[in-house]
Amino acid sequence: MTQPPQPTPTNTPRQDISELVRNQLQRLLEIQNFQGAKALLAPVQPVDIADAIAGLPDPLQAIAFRLLSKDESIEVYEYLDSDIQQSLLAEFRQQDFLDIVNQMSPDDRVQLFEELPAKVVRRLLQQLSPEEREATAMLLGYRPGTAGRRMTPEYVGLREDMTVAEALDRIRSNAQDVETIYTLYVTNRDRRLQGILSLRELVVAQPEERIGDLMTRDVVFVQTDTDQEEVAQLLQRYDFLAIPVVDSEQRLVGIVTVDDVLDILEQETTEDIYKLGGLEASEDSYFRSSLFKIARQRVTWLLVLLLTNTGTTAVIRSQEEVLEKVVALAAFIPLLIDTGGNVGAQSSTVVIRGLSTEASQMQRISRIVGREGVTGTLLGTMLGVIVTLWAYVMQRDWGVAFSVGVSLFMISILASVAGASLPLLFRSLKLDPALMSAPFITTAVDVLGVLIYLLTARWILGI
Repeated sequence: MTQPPQPTPTNTPRQDISELVRNQLQRLLEIQNFQGAKALLAPVQPVDIADAIAGLPDPLQAIAFRLLSKDESIEVYEYLDSDIQQSLLAEFRQQDFLDIVNQMSPDDRVQLFEELPAKVVRRLLQQLSPEEREATAMLLGYRPGTAGRRMTPEYVGLREDMTVAEALDRIRSNAQDVETIYTLYVTNRDRRLQGILSLRELVVAQPEERIGDLMTRDVVFVQTDTDQEEVAQLLQRYDFLAIPVVDSEQRLVGIVTVDDVLDILEQETTEDIYKLGGLEASEDSYFRSSLFKIARQRVTWLLVLLLTNTGTTAVIRSQEEVLEKVVALAAFIPLLIDTGGNVGAQSSTVVIRGLSTEASQMQRISRIVGREGVTGTLLGTMLGVIVTLWAYVMQRDWGVAFSVGVSLFMISILASVAGASLPLLFRSLKLDPALMSAPFITTAVDVLGVLIYLLTARWILGI
């Protein structure tokens, strides 16, 4: 009988564990040594098991998942990507899947339901236990991307008139059913939030002390309709492990924990990266999206840029006389507009990132634009000198070389100012600066950059 592999050494780097487990697990499953595979997975952390299963070929994923115990399978399932969760759903018997979904934490269950067809979600909701159905329906009732949709209603609630001993008893009886016990929330009989205290404060207090005397009454909280990005910023700012969520009547309805915030930050960062490239943010992963959908998401801004860049063509046609007399000027047009585009992209990236983290909210708009203008002047000076010398080496014509160098100097200033001011302008107009800035900066630098170049050449060369 084939012996199961030895457990993964604990001193193995964490990022390598799932790969080691995956390789060993795949070999065992391929030779149908299921007992060896179970022994391999027994000492492995659920998150590493999830990574290992995700790396297996599709037919082996369901087999590996079925080797897990019921309690372990629930935790591993929550760590899996939504596309793998859905593929496993198709492999499960309905009752097996219901057992897992019913035991998931409400916020994780809602994230899974968001990816499923509405017809499937309605059927599953009807088959959940009454308590879980009510919790899930409540979260699904809030708008996507808000604190209400991201929160979990599982928390430890205390009363002001409780003693420390009574509070510890409540924690012991509820610890297995809530997501975190490190931060405790004090409410009145109407569930209105009154204060918070940490588990550490509770443990070091005397058993007869009252919760009302220990708690902090100045509570940082969010509303159910607060944007999830703002929630993440607050947790990051105050270094909280969780933040309470209240409804319009200040009643505590749930908490958003730090693990949810990490997911939020990843999602928001991904959206910003897509938008900076002029792409629509997609809820599906790249490999789960159809090629037609990918093309459709990309074509919108490409068509906008195609149409607006006809302005560049119009500028060149209006200055044909310059190009006809000094044909060498045409060779430097791509260099100038590409460099200007890069400078503008750098400025806009810095400002957009500052807006998303609120780092630039403390600065006046004029100071931000002025700072980037000075930066553009310095960049333009350095790049202009270099490109002037390079253009002379290529063309042996100081007139052409100075035209290119002076133009690059002015284009760098233009691109820096445009890159800093356009995101701020779009933010003031309630438009998404990440989505709107990239195409407009590209267009402005292309059209105005070519115009500056050809007018500068006309002036220096006396045409």
